[in-house]
Amino acid sequence: MDCIALDGQLYGWEDTDMRILCNLGHGTHGAVEKVHHRPSNAVMALKRIPLTVNKTEQKKLVIDLDTAMKSGKCSHIVQYYGAVIGEGVVWLCMEVMDTSLAHLCDIVYKETKSSIPENVLGKIAISVVKGLHYLNSTMKIPHRDVKPSNILVNRKGEVKICDFGVSGHLVDSVQKTRESGCKPYMAPERINPESDVLNNEYSICSDIWSFGITMVELATGTFPYEKWVSPIQQLQQVVDGDPPRLPPDKFSKDIEDFVAKMLTKKVEQRATCVDLLEHPFVKKYEEEDVDMAGYFSTVMEKQCDLNENVQGH
Repeated sequence: MDCIALDGQLYGWEDTDMRILCNLGHGTHGAVEKVHHRPSNAVMALKRIPLTVNKTEQKKLVIDLDTAMKSGKCSHIVQYYGAVIGEGVVWLCMEVMDTSLAHLCDIVYKETKSSIPENVLGKIAISVVKGLHYLNSTMKIPHRDVKPSNILVNRKGEVKICDFGVSGHLVDSVQKTRESGCKPYMAPERINPESDVLNNEYSICSDIWSFGITMVELATGTFPYEKWVSPIQQLQQVVDGDPPRLPPDKFSKDIEDFVAKMLTKKVEQRATCVDLLEHPFVKKYEEEDVDMAGYFSTVMEKQCDLNENVQGH
């Protein structure tokens, strides 16, 4: 798959075709840069993921990359243009988005000391659940790594999920969660408390739990589990502790119930994507007109203002 598909045309991969414009960020899985692709004159995001898997896993990765290319029909999933597997690295070319919900949360809660309005949370929920439903029902794959940093937004008001499948094969393990000290977004059924290893199967049910944790974090600005010195203790909280809930009397009953139905520890009782799309919380905000473009643009402009003030001092 050493090529890029843009506007129905295929372009061969050459390092010299890419002109780096700026850094977009550096996440758990690798660095992301905004680049100009000279042959097509397109601007895109280029993500570099370190490759540490064997040849069998590389074959799975190629299948995932092919799946990613076919996911562009869904407006709630970041569009992928192509990928190259090189020596020790995977290069992903994808649609440029402005920021992640993780960064948006930091701006809103830590820097502006405000909160994300419930109607914005409603529109975010609709996009993410529809994206997960598309992956599950049409692409027949789970996401494996749902969290705020893997949900991207732009100034047009669009919300799109990214890093499904591809990064999942590279990072989907309890061991790597321990090593990196990541917050545990994994569902309890993904953590085996006796053998301390991942269960063999992964389903959309686990993605829904992860999105429930994400929604609590977006709504409150705080990760719902206590921070422990040991990542093992963090994982143990997921298995043994009560499932997180939104704080009472601060939100509508609809969003409280929506989150509770995702954060049900028994898999067979947890809501499905179809259940969530029929939930009153989703139905309400499907009908309500919310200026998502205005909200995202305003938050990002506040970040720019804050940066200018810091530099001025």
